[in-house]
Amino acid sequence: MSYSFEGKRVWVAGHRGMVGSALVRRLAAENCEVLTVSRDQLDLTDQRAVLGWMHGSRPQAVFLAAARVGGILANDNHPVEFLRDNLLIETAVLTGAESVGVEKLLFLGSSCIYPKHAEQPIREEALLTGPLEPTNEWYAIAKIAGIKLAEAYRREYGCDFISAMPTNLYGPGDNFDLNASHVMPALIRKVHEAKLSGGEVSVWGTGTPRREFLYVDDCADACVHLMQHYSDALHINIGSGSDVSIIELTHTVMEVLGYDGPVVTDPSKPDGTPRKLMDSSRLAALGWQPRVDLREGIALAYQAFLAGEGRGL
Repeated sequence: MSYSFEGKRVWVAGHRGMVGSALVRRLAAENCEVLTVSRDQLDLTDQRAVLGWMHGSRPQAVFLAAARVGGILANDNHPVEFLRDNLLIETAVLTGAESVGVEKLLFLGSSCIYPKHAEQPIREEALLTGPLEPTNEWYAIAKIAGIKLAEAYRREYGCDFISAMPTNLYGPGDNFDLNASHVMPALIRKVHEAKLSGGEVSVWGTGTPRREFLYVDDCADACVHLMQHYSDALHINIGSGSDVSIIELTHTVMEVLGYDGPVVTDPSKPDGTPRKLMDSSRLAALGWQPRVDLREGIALAYQAFLAGEGRGL
């Protein structure tokens, strides 16, 4: 199958977020009209308001990239918001999409949907086969519900709704607030500030967990590729195919940013999942591969940080 964006009205929900803004950049290469609406104009947790906006705007394709997101600390401190708000957003948008006859929709999830001790690399079939990582289970449960809601609409109403599960993303538009950020933007900020002060770089936990990273514009390209070439109930992993330990990542960030100061670990802080590498072979079989390697991506993300292209700065 092949879906064309030619002449279509395409709504990017969450266009001001890191992934949403990357999708807007990517869709500029397609001959389509990109629809966006700001948070002060439309509350995506308000189902009635979302339905009204969609009936007025009539999108033909939807990328659902809007979500309440954050790192371990934010998840732990705000479980209600992470569960409630994400459930409301995905319910409102998917319900509206079915109501107005959207041709195709992509729901963007997260790799945290998988069990904490899933077999590595993680295949799509690992979903719901074991306990989640406790530090982000609220967000994970909401995303699992979104996957299943898209699948339910597909089964009951024949909607062409698909789901994609990206690995850890980073790049322009990231959240660099140390109280709410993920590991990559946190390290970029920590190393930058240590470089200015000549101080040490503090790493949460033991530094031994392994993580996979993907530059956000590669993720956006993969999402467009999936919309064009994939139509099935099974969610699809989006990853880079390799992982590094947090301590290795720290030293890589320091090398890219040009700082060789001391590094200390803080074992009193949580490590999270021991390893999280996704099996992206299904996406590769559809003809897609990432283009930006880790060092290049870190350099680009640092440029964006210096330019103030992010939150929490």
